[in-house]
Amino acid sequence: MALVRSADRLRAAEEVVARLRGELESMGVVLPSLRVDLVSLTSGSAAYPLIELGRCNLDTALRLAAVLHEARR
Repeated sequence: MALVRSADRLRAAEEVVARLRGELESMGVVLPSLRVDLVSLTSGSAAYPLIELGRCNLDTALRLAAVLHEARR
């Protein structure tokens, strides 16, 4: 039973990552390290695993900041 729940949790997290990646890419932002954090997936204490946004270069960080700033307007 735990395996089924883990598979469901992973599937849900992968769907969120894909959606976030698509939305960011549509705004010109690519986070190459965006992925499901597999360590948190194995933890029974969280309902869903964490999403690893990862590291990015300065240009990507500036683009993300600009997109967020514009979205606030």
